[in-house]
Amino acid sequence: MGPEGENLGVLALSEAISRAQELGLDLIEISPNATPPVAKIMEYGKFQYEQEKKRREVKAKSHIAETKSVQVKIGTGENDLALKAKKAAEWLREGHRVKINLFLWGRYKYMEFEFLKERLERFLKLIPAEFKVASPIAKSPKGLSMVVEFDGKK
Repeated sequence: MGPEGENLGVLALSEAISRAQELGLDLIEISPNATPPVAKIMEYGKFQYEQEKKRREVKAKSHIAETKSVQVKIGTGENDLALKAKKAAEWLREGHRVKINLFLWGRYKYMEFEFLKERLERFLKLIPAEFKVASPIAKSPKGLSMVVEFDGKK
């Protein structure tokens, strides 16, 4: 390829190098595994800049979602629940998954499952963000847990 992006066709290596030198540019091999190998006549600094720009763009588009965790207990007050729900909503909007744990200890472990499930669902209603359930309510070693993630479609 020429400096303006035009196709110069198949050239011998010596001819391609001489054309690049005439223009005061570099001959850069773009894809060495192709048959015949593809090269481009351009400034090497500009080529490096474009490659770095593409790399940064790909990096910016990739978002690593973490799983954040919120722990609530049976006796947690309404204001504390509201604060935790607000924080969970923040994390959901940032694109993270949120694991909600209903921590049970002592006698609470033996309470009726439906009552505990209702307590966890009550917390879900306090979250001021749109979300979908990634994994449903299930028993865990320390109580009940579930995972929710952001749902921007609603």
